[in-house]
Amino acid sequence: MTIDPDADLLARAGRGEHAAAAALMARHLPRMLALARRMLSDPAEADDAVQDAFVQLWTHAARWEPGRAKFSTWLYRVTLNKCYDRLRRRPTAPLEAAADVVDPAPAADATLQNAAISAQIEAALAELPERQRAAIQLCHYQGCGNIEAAEILGVSVEALESLLARGRRTLRGKLRHLKDV
Repeated sequence: MTIDPDADLLARAGRGEHAAAAALMARHLPRMLALARRMLSDPAEADDAVQDAFVQLWTHAARWEPGRAKFSTWLYRVTLNKCYDRLRRRPTAPLEAAADVVDPAPAADATLQNAAISAQIEAALAELPERQRAAIQLCHYQGCGNIEAAEILGVSVEALESLLARGRRTLRGKLRHLKDV
């Protein structure tokens, strides 16, 4: 049985206590927003996805079954699903319609250079397949362990490790030019 630090708040939220729902939001909102913003690369769209996830929390709290999984694992999964839904609804353009990527000039200031490198890393992450990107986001940016990340994604630990390996290999290839920076 999983011990869940949110079990009491969740039970109270399920009974309609607004203060308990607000406490759950205060506890989990920053991590869910960080995940959604990295997945969607659009702060407004990320805010909407997380809002949808918390609405789902409010409407499903009364049906929560304690002990099956940690609440945070479920909330990560719901947030990821909301992000996936938004990514699938995005229009796609043919490659010919994409703008040429401009090679940024070397920055005089280290802060500008780091910003450019960060932007390239974010762009490379955005190009990964959804599940690889989600695995990397959960393990490297959200601080989830492999077991928790696998549970959130609904895959085995071995499958998660495979997603991580393929994603890292692709990122290394795309970001190879940054080695000399």
